[in-house]
Amino acid sequence: MDKRKRLMNVQEALELLNRLSEAESDGGEVSGLSDVSWVCSASDGSSDSDPEPPRNVRPSHPDPPLADGPTVPAHAEVCATEPSPAQEIGKDGTVWTVMEPCGGAGRRQIQNILTESAGPTPHARHNITDKLTAFMCLCDNVMLEEIRDCTIAEARRDRATWDVSIMELKAFIALLYVRGAYCGKNIEMESFWSEQWGNAFFNATLSRNRFREIMRYLRFDKKETCRCRLTTDKFTHYMPNKPDKFGIKFWLAADVDSKYMLNGFPYLGKDASRPATQRLGENVVLRLVEPFVGKGRNITTDNFFTSLPLAKALLAKNTSLVGTIKRNKRELPPSAREI
Repeated sequence: MDKRKRLMNVQEALELLNRLSEAESDGGEVSGLSDVSWVCSASDGSSDSDPEPPRNVRPSHPDPPLADGPTVPAHAEVCATEPSPAQEIGKDGTVWTVMEPCGGAGRRQIQNILTESAGPTPHARHNITDKLTAFMCLCDNVMLEEIRDCTIAEARRDRATWDVSIMELKAFIALLYVRGAYCGKNIEMESFWSEQWGNAFFNATLSRNRFREIMRYLRFDKKETCRCRLTTDKFTHYMPNKPDKFGIKFWLAADVDSKYMLNGFPYLGKDASRPATQRLGENVVLRLVEPFVGKGRNITTDNFFTSLPLAKALLAKNTSLVGTIKRNKRELPPSAREI
């Protein structure tokens, strides 16, 4: 026998294969096999009918045990097939199952995949060509015509022939923007028309007296219809927890990075169109984000809005939610109340 190799007959090879198969099926390590070379001796009397060693067994260094199907990390397999049986129940009966976090890489869920490209929307690309058309996307002709009609109605209570055009109204708004750009909120408006210290743009755009007239009569509703709207037109609200007790409250959706306002509407009190089973916070968020759902975006809210029903409603629209939540929410598990 060659001292450098150990010769094995077919019977010994089969016995060793059986032991190897048992080690693989048990998931254990195969020890003591790395120094054994598979060499079949011609003196063993083997025939063509003798079984051949399997192809997945290599000389000198056997492969580690292989699992059926695609290879996955051990911790990922545990997360997928053996979730923790521990459960917690919220006060409203919501059942929470405790699951170990899966740290392995895998496919991202659809609500976390952004399907919208950055940049201007198709509507903006089609309609915006300069600064004025950009402004008109925010305040269109329908709005300007309503402001003009209300302003004329107010002016004609004193002056029957007074009038103002849409062009003049745009010029008036432009001067308000320029004043803001100059940080002139603490400067008297009429100082901008001063021959010595004023800004030439103001004189070139609109005369001082004409600006005064438009400012005097400017209105956004008609006084003759105020009385019939008193019972339903609730715009100013009492908010005891705010620095200014009376004011106008707006619900806003803003971009998390630029803080640019994306959507908004005023709070007008009880909304008859809101479903009875839907909380105010949930209704507000769903209305604000309606143009942005279904595209893999994430919504961030504070504890006034965050709730399990809201998270489920957004998830159904391929949108994720993250936010603080009040401890007294009935759907929370007991452990969350102790944090």
